[in-house]
Amino acid sequence: MRRLPIRTTGTVRRRVVGALAAAALCAAGAVAVPASAASAESATEPKGATEAAPASAAAPALDDGLALTPPMGFNNWNSTHCRAEFDEAMVEGIADLFVEKGLKDAGYQYVNLDDCWALPARDADGKLVPDPERFPGGIKAVADYVHSKGLKLGIYTSAGTKTCSDVGFPGALGHEYSDAQQFADWGVDYLKYDNCNNQGVDARQRYTTMRDALRATGRPIVYSICEWGENKPWEWAGDLGHLWRTTGDISDSWGSMLSLLKQNLPLAPYAGPGHWNDPDMLEVGNGGMTETEYRTHFSMWSIMASPLLIGTDLRTASDATYDILANRDVIAVDQDPLGKQGSVVASEGGGWVVSKEMKDGSRAVALFNETGSSRRVATTARAVGLPAAPAYVARDLWQHKSFNTAGTLAATVPAHGTVLLRVAADPKWAAHPPAAELGLGDAVFVEPGAAAQAVATFTNLGRTAARDVTVSLRGPAGQDWKVAANGPTKAPAVPGGAALRSRWTVRAPADAATGSYDLTLRATYRSPQGTRVTSTVPVTASVATAPPGGTSALGDLPWLAATNGYGPVERDTSNGESAAGDGGPLTVGGVVFAKGLGVHAASSVDFYAARSCERVTAQVGVDDEKGTKGTVAFEVWADDTLVASTGVRTNSDAPQALSADVTGAQVIRLVVTDGGDGIDSDHADWGDPHLTC
Repeated sequence: MRRLPIRTTGTVRRRVVGALAAAALCAAGAVAVPASAASAESATEPKGATEAAPASAAAPALDDGLALTPPMGFNNWNSTHCRAEFDEAMVEGIADLFVEKGLKDAGYQYVNLDDCWALPARDADGKLVPDPERFPGGIKAVADYVHSKGLKLGIYTSAGTKTCSDVGFPGALGHEYSDAQQFADWGVDYLKYDNCNNQGVDARQRYTTMRDALRATGRPIVYSICEWGENKPWEWAGDLGHLWRTTGDISDSWGSMLSLLKQNLPLAPYAGPGHWNDPDMLEVGNGGMTETEYRTHFSMWSIMASPLLIGTDLRTASDATYDILANRDVIAVDQDPLGKQGSVVASEGGGWVVSKEMKDGSRAVALFNETGSSRRVATTARAVGLPAAPAYVARDLWQHKSFNTAGTLAATVPAHGTVLLRVAADPKWAAHPPAAELGLGDAVFVEPGAAAQAVATFTNLGRTAARDVTVSLRGPAGQDWKVAANGPTKAPAVPGGAALRSRWTVRAPADAATGSYDLTLRATYRSPQGTRVTSTVPVTASVATAPPGGTSALGDLPWLAATNGYGPVERDTSNGESAAGDGGPLTVGGVVFAKGLGVHAASSVDFYAARSCERVTAQVGVDDEKGTKGTVAFEVWADDTLVASTGVRTNSDAPQALSADVTGAQVIRLVVTDGGDGIDSDHADWGDPHLTC
């Protein structure tokens, strides 16, 4: 019931599956073939059979000392796909940059080739042939160059008759031992083994055969099972591969990254040294997300002990991209030798707390905000698993600064942002300045040209006093906002556990459009030792006009904020995944809606209700344009409270009437989730949505 991406030679990525799709195997409840059966197939069997193992080959359990921490490196696919710039010069240039930019020293070691490195046909002996235009010296020459830099080379193929590209490059199904030996002879150190064109052969059988083939070469090769999570490889691949994909393909969007993150988080018990959950490669630097979102991407992949495979072309990467990718404090979380994947401690209203146990007894803690506005996210040292102690040291891994805290771990986290901490019960806590939390007490809503009141709070979370405290609040840079203090903004000292509150008047420009704006809240203070600390957080002010009385079409009202899995949220048309206006009529189960919202999971659309509205109604469902594909769930939130949900809806379902009591809500949020299976073909329609005030 989901779209399987296919690789193409262009920028769109979709997967072609063989005669019996893996999804059909899942639907039919196919049973895995025992490992011994994987080696019993004859190499002369019809197309789709796995290759026979040599008589001397065995299938030992995977215990080879490889990938004891999550692999780190580069893969070209996210930045180049099959375009011409993927070639020998690029690969060698990436190896050079690993050394020149300090990425090798930071832990990155694999330079991996993805699809399209070979010719479409094998040679007369059935061997793979590197594309002579892309790789005129052959793969061994590239491997030799990469090895000369102290790095390792990875390569790609598929556990099918062809790879995922629509060109139709040869896959390894039926050629496992021959191809594995070629890879070993070339000096390959890492294999990504995809799942396209698999001819319906059982997944466990296919991936077991390649494991045995790699082991038979005698060369240590890290084995990446790219099965897309369809047959739950985390339950059976622990003795087959060093890592396995838990999700479909990532794309360079917030919705895609968030969906994969949520699919991977619950799988923490299956990860560990030599066997990692893989939610796909990094998109950091490719341009589809903000810098804040890319930091969240890198932070959350690291706390999940995920492989860190750079997916941007480092030859054109910005300094900001290098700063993210080379953050050694964050990398140390990913590469911790204990090998624990972070687990969810709390999740409420879009705020998440994820904690990862570290070998030295500390905890890495992510305070993650998935919403479109800044919000407070908080926990305690005890809640994340630390022992009782007089105080703790919390190091902010993006600020690279350490603070003492009495036990509270809290921050105002920007929209789509993450505060990543490393927290320890350190007896030397008093040597560090006290931690402080900055925030606005209530959300700020203001009409164009009007003023609103705000209360800024500086809270000392530490055991020691904060001295010479000064708080300031500023409007968006370069815009005509007026922000003025209504009272004191300074204090000579704020003891541990105490707070300084300052009141402010915030006036929006008369021409300000409806939406969310970042104000800058800043505090400066000194520790008892005299260390000066500056803390700055973006806080959200929303420009909005109260909705009219009576019943209004939601699609005609301005929204405060909107996020979408692919393309923009559409008014009165379905979502076409790319540019605005590329969708069709809103159609669910043959019923056409003239008014509404067309979205793609994961999606959230926020409307201002001004505490004056009572009810939201809509007819909801998966749009007909995706045929039998698409699984979603619809939710209505009143501020931070879920007030209505549909459960999972598929394309075979008729429109479902949805009604939600939103009495007293300041903000109403229309949410569409992916139904739990990734954001493939999840075109969702809010048909005829109305708001009654």
